[in-house]
Amino acid sequence: MPTARTRETVTERIDLPPPYTLVRLRESGEAFAHALDIAEESGAGTLVYVGRFDLVEFAVVLEPTEPLRTARRAFYAGMVALADALRAYAPPDKPVTIDWPDAVRVDGGLVGGGRLGWPKSVREDETPPWLVFGAMIRTVAMTETEAGVHPLTSALEEEGFGDVGAVEVTESFARHLMVAFDRWQVDGFSSVAHQYLALIERQSKTSRRIEANGDFIVQPIGGDKAGPIELAQALGGPTWLDPKTGGPRL
Repeated sequence: MPTARTRETVTERIDLPPPYTLVRLRESGEAFAHALDIAEESGAGTLVYVGRFDLVEFAVVLEPTEPLRTARRAFYAGMVALADALRAYAPPDKPVTIDWPDAVRVDGGLVGGGRLGWPKSVREDETPPWLVFGAMIRTVAMTETEAGVHPLTSALEEEGFGDVGAVEVTESFARHLMVAFDRWQVDGFSSVAHQYLALIERQSKTSRRIEANGDFIVQPIGGDKAGPIELAQALGGPTWLDPKTGGPRL
């Protein structure tokens, strides 16, 4: 299970728990790409943050303690923490859900999602020196087009989150990620998997489960046995990310 080494914190306007070291980028920076670049030298607990008013954008470096084939399960802990961070501020009537594997919705509207990176040279049976979990959440709809022409997308402001922005969500995520990993350590990965599955909207007459290696299985009740959807393949490219804009898709 990934762990975070305690490092000296950087004095910033973001209040992070002691295991984290903050690296703050300008608006033009890319948190996920930068975290990948510095992961090996900066070490676990490094949290890269981009200060933007329209997006929550951050990435955190993790230190795995198991082979890559199972270490990728840290992605589920990251997604649970991301959803819990939003749920902490969401209005009671606004459900936060996940489209497997990586997209986050608030009341059905896509607001962003998470992603996972690892050293591409590491084999499946090797323990990677680092993983990077990155996230991006739309806080403000920049144009009327987003709200009018694309009803399946949204932003935190439109969903009644008030003045909650990047700082609040990032701080909340950092705390909830520690809780998720603590629960994993005490109760096993199955507890994290159960929390993640509870965030996916249910489909009638189907069962879902996450295998011990992180693969996902959706099977019709009473139907033929379904094959797994490989987590490694699913994480090859974020489903929620628009490569042209670099933000959550519309």
